[in-house]
Amino acid sequence: MLEKMGIAAKAASYQLALLSSREKNRVLEKIADYLEAQTEEILRANEQDLAEARANGLSDAMLDRLALNPARLQGIANDVRQVCQLADPVGQVIDGGLLDSGLRIERRRVPLGVIGVIYEARPNVTVDVASLCLKTGNAAILRGGKETWRTNAATVKVIQQALEECGLPAGAVQAIESPDRALVSEMLRMDKYIDMIIPRGGAGLHKLCREQSTIPVITGGIGVCHIFVDESAEIEPALKIIVNAKTQRPSTCNTVETLLVHQKIAGAFLPALSQQMAKSGVTLHADDNAMVPLQAGPAKVVAVEPVQYDDEYLSLDLNVKVVSDIDDAIAHIRQHGTQHSDAILTRTLRHADRFINEVDSSAVYVNASTRFTDGGQFGLGAEVAVSTQKLHARGPMGLEALTTYKWIGFGDDTIRA
Repeated sequence: MLEKMGIAAKAASYQLALLSSREKNRVLEKIADYLEAQTEEILRANEQDLAEARANGLSDAMLDRLALNPARLQGIANDVRQVCQLADPVGQVIDGGLLDSGLRIERRRVPLGVIGVIYEARPNVTVDVASLCLKTGNAAILRGGKETWRTNAATVKVIQQALEECGLPAGAVQAIESPDRALVSEMLRMDKYIDMIIPRGGAGLHKLCREQSTIPVITGGIGVCHIFVDESAEIEPALKIIVNAKTQRPSTCNTVETLLVHQKIAGAFLPALSQQMAKSGVTLHADDNAMVPLQAGPAKVVAVEPVQYDDEYLSLDLNVKVVSDIDDAIAHIRQHGTQHSDAILTRTLRHADRFINEVDSSAVYVNASTRFTDGGQFGLGAEVAVSTQKLHARGPMGLEALTTYKWIGFGDDTIRA
């Protein structure tokens, strides 16, 4: 089965690479229209997935990731239209010039070819990946989680309908619907057909892909994100940012999981934090130094377990640790962070500069919420993933991250001396 999909995807990628921006945008506009027109069918499939997920005891965080509703589906359609408005990077000349040999050389952006994406309970990823791949002339093979197979099948059907109406092969976007995990291992060895693998899921999935794939893998999306409140931070603005970073949508990878508070501000700040977190329904997991000041407020406070510094909660839970200074905060982030998104709340420019330079994450913020690490928020359109590695792509992966380049030399019967 996968061999057939690979052959179809590779053939489709050659056709997609030749499309103009106008032709690609026409497909995307149709996809957005069909998502709206077939909302009922997609939501019906999603409700069946949700019912099965509840019966299987999935956590509230996973159910939130899985759930679609009319507003979310409309948002997904709007994201597709936003991709239409973005500049097409394919064909862009990155740099070049005339060499001493007389050869005129340039570096030009081209599609990667076939992108394989393995993801869990996030049905929006199906459309996000498909739209970004099509905009950049890439074919896609998608393997969603077993929790979302009905939703994914319904959305891929819509995408393939739009492709065929525009005279393009349905093989340009395909989904592996079988929940058989052996197919993931088989997919990871399809280097004859797939040019890049992007896993979007937990640490176990990333480890599996790194260990078994014969295809280049872009890893990321695991966000043990931190906010450091230094001694010069103002309490009210800091609380506003922390509430946003923790509660706006707790199940996302750019949600803050650990709050580091400078010891000089802890006595005044932590009771206020407890007050605010109680209103937001957040459970605080405190270290020994944070426990007593936090218990002065009404929030639920429990002792933090050391292992919790290394894991994503993806829920209304927040680690709170008192640190001695900015060096202590940076050391903690280096030890426990995942190089995703980290922030400092400060009124001291020198501390902001140090944090920016010394925290080695794909996104670093000063006096802002970590929730901004997102392709749409960064002006990239829908994202295919957030990369926390350093080669090829880093941070939210938009259109350019789905291209490579080729060197082109123009001669006048030029030979090498």
